Amino acid sequence: MFRTPQKLFRVLAFAEVVTWTILIAALIARALGADPIVATIGGGIHGFIFLSYGATAILVALNQRWGVWPAVVAIASAVIPYATIPTEIWLQRSGRLDGPWRLTAGDDPRDRRWYDRWMRFFLNRPWALALIIVVAIVALYVALLVIGPPGGNH
Repeated sequence: MFRTPQKLFRVLAFAEVVTWTILIAALIARALGADPIVATIGGGIHGFIFLSYGATAILVALNQRWGVWPAVVAIASAVIPYATIPTEIWLQRSGRLDGPWRLTAGDDPRDRRWYDRWMRFFLNRPWALALIIVVAIVALYVALLVIGPPGGNH
């Protein structure tokens, strides 16, 4: 399904847009008198996809050897409603999403960075990688729920 970094990034960029729409609609519904649970549910869905998109941006940035600037822009784009789509278009047009997953070490000296061996190990075991990412996202999500919502009543 996600045979290339570009396909995975595109799906999560689009999912982030969809969940922004869900969250905004839920906030409007709450403001118009709907049960506040709609905002809680919309926020929960958006929060999970937000964290998933961030994890995906980091993984793709490492695989594609982006510099700091494109990685920061990709991650930060999730904070602005609907910004992941123009970011994905920019990354695609600039060639930053081109190419396969780096499953083996090449001649490039950047293939010998401290994390590359581990990244290749897990990219060659996509189910293990997905499980680790999901567990990390769920753990972060639960920690954020315990802390409370942004601007919540503490």
